[in-house]
Amino acid sequence: MIFELEPKLVFKYFDEILKIPRPSKKEEKIISYLEDFAKEQKLEIQKDKAGNIVIRKAACKGYENRKSVVLQSHVDMVCEKNADVKHDFMKDPVPAYIDGDWIKAKGTTLGADNGIGVATQLALLADKSIEHGPIECLFTIDEETGLTGAFMLKENMIKSKILINLDSEDEGEIFIGCAGGVDTLIDLPLKYKKTANNQVAFNIKLSGLKGGHSGDDINKGYANSNLLLFRLLLNLSKKYAIGLSDFQGGNLRNAIPREAEATIVVKNKLVEKLKSTVKEYEQVIKSEFATTEPELKLKVTETKLPKEILKNSVFKKLIYSVYSCPNGVISMSQDVEGLVETSTNLASIKIIMKTAHIVTSQRSSVETAKTDIADRIKCNFNLAGAKVKHTESYPGWTPNTNSEILGIATNAYKKLFGKDAKVKAIHAGLECGLFLEKYPYLDMISIGPTMRGVHSPDERLQVSTVDMYWKFLLQILKDVPDEK
Repeated sequence: MIFELEPKLVFKYFDEILKIPRPSKKEEKIISYLEDFAKEQKLEIQKDKAGNIVIRKAACKGYENRKSVVLQSHVDMVCEKNADVKHDFMKDPVPAYIDGDWIKAKGTTLGADNGIGVATQLALLADKSIEHGPIECLFTIDEETGLTGAFMLKENMIKSKILINLDSEDEGEIFIGCAGGVDTLIDLPLKYKKTANNQVAFNIKLSGLKGGHSGDDINKGYANSNLLLFRLLLNLSKKYAIGLSDFQGGNLRNAIPREAEATIVVKNKLVEKLKSTVKEYEQVIKSEFATTEPELKLKVTETKLPKEILKNSVFKKLIYSVYSCPNGVISMSQDVEGLVETSTNLASIKIIMKTAHIVTSQRSSVETAKTDIADRIKCNFNLAGAKVKHTESYPGWTPNTNSEILGIATNAYKKLFGKDAKVKAIHAGLECGLFLEKYPYLDMISIGPTMRGVHSPDERLQVSTVDMYWKFLLQILKDVPDEK
């Protein structure tokens, strides 16, 4: 059982959180849970209009003069599942289970991002034996789909000048910087024509891809289902004059798309040739992605003939603009070895009500580079006659190698484990950049246990690293110095 794992108090609360629905923008139940927790523990609580919550705990005896620290996590989770899994994220508990040293979920995201951070904060607030100065625990809402909580956080919500973000995914690594980001949203109006009687319709489905976090995993060589399926559509259109009726691929702006499907039509006499071409294409992409995507599948199924398909001119615009859209790593950092500087993710393509709705997400640790790649994508789709807009941009977090809390943390890690922690910047977007805009004096680091496959149904949490991360955090809090 998960609640029996060590550290028990952390896993007790993590087990409870797994039972609470908390999709982004639908966090009412987890917020209510936090409010009840604060009342039960008789702790001071503050809530803003957005739904962000701060719970405060006084210093333990002998630590009253220590500097105050705010520990921060977000309460929402990415809700992704495999297409063949029946699960309602608004009602059902996460189907979590233990597999050796890992906690996983059966066909859905686990929500350890950032549920384990929330559980850590609750354990700290509940445990009366921990040595620490004044603590504030900040729980933000809607991090995954817009950083809404961080954007709406007011200047008077936190009092501490040290912040420890608990939203990282690698034990033994201390993060001191992150990328900023912006989404580029595209709406391409579609025009249709009647389907001819001498045609047959097929559903082509691409599945089995790993997906993953569009920041952390963008440089791992994972395939993008939208691009792979549009590549097939391009090849088929050059040979057989196919028609497109529907396309549905990807779901979330911050997840590499794992599945996509298209409904196409082709003349009766070309059916066998088309099937053969699709089979050949499957072997090609399986070969290209043999290492990173061993479970890749391409399935063709005959389906009901649709009444309409896209006009040829519109179909071409859609194919050309999507296939030529930049995707993946755009540039690597010139200053930090191995760090992705700029990237973009072709996250979602859905045909709804005669419009192709396309969502892309850009990240960069360089503000001008972020603007540049977003503008490139806008120009690409403008050429096709699409309506394009950018969402509100969020800033990156510039590393501070002279940080006091960084020094305390690196010393604490060496003291505990006899080895050096790695100090890094991350290509994912953390809320820390927005916190700095409102609280420019903050001294920050980000830590966490090891997680893999976040933002996908392959998400998993390594149990043994949770205990290490917990001990590391307690040592940091114990070592925080007095106010001068």
